[in-house]
Amino acid sequence: MAKQLTSRSENYSQWYNDLVVKADLAENSAVRGSMVIKPYGYAIWERMQSVLDTMFKDTGHQNAYFPLFIPKSFFSKEASHVEGFAKECAVVTHYRLKTNEQGEIVVDENAKLEEELIVRPTSETIIWDTYRKWIQSYRDLPVLINQWANVVRWEMRTRLFLRTAEFLWQEGHTAHATEAEALEEAEKMVGVYADFAERYMGLPVLQGIKSPNERFAGAIETYCIEALMQDGKALQAGTSHFLGQNFAKAFDVKFVTRENKQEYVWATSWGVSTRLIGALIMAHSDDNGLVLPPKIAPIQVVIIPIFKNDEQLDEITKTVDVIIDELKSKNITVKYDNRDTQKPGYKFAEWELKGVPVRLAIGPRDLENGTVEVARRDTLEKETLQITNIGKKIENLLSQIQDNIYQKALSFREDNTFNVDTWDEFADRIKKGGFVRAHWDGTSETEKLIKDKTKATIRVIPIDEKIVAGKCILTGEPSKQRVVFARAY
Repeated sequence: MAKQLTSRSENYSQWYNDLVVKADLAENSAVRGSMVIKPYGYAIWERMQSVLDTMFKDTGHQNAYFPLFIPKSFFSKEASHVEGFAKECAVVTHYRLKTNEQGEIVVDENAKLEEELIVRPTSETIIWDTYRKWIQSYRDLPVLINQWANVVRWEMRTRLFLRTAEFLWQEGHTAHATEAEALEEAEKMVGVYADFAERYMGLPVLQGIKSPNERFAGAIETYCIEALMQDGKALQAGTSHFLGQNFAKAFDVKFVTRENKQEYVWATSWGVSTRLIGALIMAHSDDNGLVLPPKIAPIQVVIIPIFKNDEQLDEITKTVDVIIDELKSKNITVKYDNRDTQKPGYKFAEWELKGVPVRLAIGPRDLENGTVEVARRDTLEKETLQITNIGKKIENLLSQIQDNIYQKALSFREDNTFNVDTWDEFADRIKKGGFVRAHWDGTSETEKLIKDKTKATIRVIPIDEKIVAGKCILTGEPSKQRVVFARAY
């Protein structure tokens, strides 16, 4: 098979780009910075959507949909929010085209909008304008809404899945009667993301809060999960924001309390995007292609027949049909690749590149012996198993693969997490990659200076570990606790 990848050690960035394209996940479109998500890539996103959607609904949330276009005036109502997104906004100014005298399609200058519309970069403003109509009393609260949508952020430097001008995501937006309820919601949802990342994506993550410089525009507190990629860079995999009453005040969303007083509502928002597919690729895959955790893989098992003629294929297919029925009874997704246009070796390489967790190969000799060759994608190991009770055997194997993928990523993170106490140690370590745990004096000025000197940012301020005071690595000033630095995507 001619789909060779650049090796990770040779050029990690090129390896990633090669893999996304050659595994048929996505490709660049005619619109600069935007991507076409191909069926196999979209199938991975659908698996993520399905699991997350269930997790959201299990925690009491409902899905809704809000407009793609947002009046420009809405953004001026929350100052820090507009400041955070102003440079990334795509703006609609006209509503009609026309043909000029030269026969060219041009914008009709007489069709200018009275007010420009912003193509949704995030939906806080349009949603809180709507919530004003929905919320009058404490009886209307909480409002727990999620939206699956696309957003546009006009990025200059783009990379498939990781950073594109348009991407797919979900965004939760909730309204609460008290500060405590809103904080509980924000913390709960970052926990949902962490659970999803670890149990389904096989991706170990750090949970905590963002520093003020890294906080979401318009938020009082941003909770996050951070993952470590194989090149030693961090990737923000999900965020949950405590918005306080900022948006309620900006859009005048009040409710009558049980004590018959009027108060502003408390808010959260939270989201993950197709960037998770980039995380999946960079955390687990190898020089042969994708490595997909079984719980996220669109195809968990591929079966490849080895035959010389139609008669042999027919005999193999009878046995394969039985195997497929047994696998499906275990809710295992399976594909039978019986194409006669490609040789088995080509198919092996193709499905290895696409990261299918388990490959079964069966030929005439296997039929005689009642066996099947089983290859696992994570370790590339092969074994021959009896077909008897194959469904249970593959079910157990998929569980082992899921666990192994997580443990491998966890070991990598542990081996690449370092405590440092001096500036020289920090500057040297940060160049080599990994999570670097160091003391910081808590000021935005020092955080910015560290970033300017090293390109490293505070990825997360841990909230679930013992706090030990120290001295800032740069200024020597008192520090409350270690924070996690890294260079990041």
